[in-house]
Amino acid sequence: MLSHVMIGSNNIEKTKDFYNATLGVLGAGDPMEHVNDTGQTRLFYIHEDSTFCISEPINGEPVSIANGSTIGFACNSPEQVKEFHDVAVANGGTSVEESPGPREGTMGVMYLCYFLDPDGHKICGIYRPS
Repeated sequence: MLSHVMIGSNNIEKTKDFYNATLGVLGAGDPMEHVNDTGQTRLFYIHEDSTFCISEPINGEPVSIANGSTIGFACNSPEQVKEFHDVAVANGGTSVEESPGPREGTMGVMYLCYFLDPDGHKICGIYRPS
């Protein structure tokens, strides 16, 4: 259903370092870098038919975050959920909500972690056992 997700960054190099480490846990390699016609740098992490993009704001205004929004990344195991979280925090992310681990709900057990990236975007790691 989705083609890609793009977020903004106020410091593209710091954000690149953060996501290179964090998305590396999921097997994503270095991003494709592109400077658009108006001079903004963009990063494209392409992995397993998904694209996660980061851009300097085209309008030149500071990045703002969307309250209530979360971007979720699929993990392969409960251990990878924890590693995803721990690498994010070690590279400048901020842990939010509960510690990484299982959550029981109406949709069954899921393993989740939540953190904020350096620009304040809320990120989730999720593993759904079959």
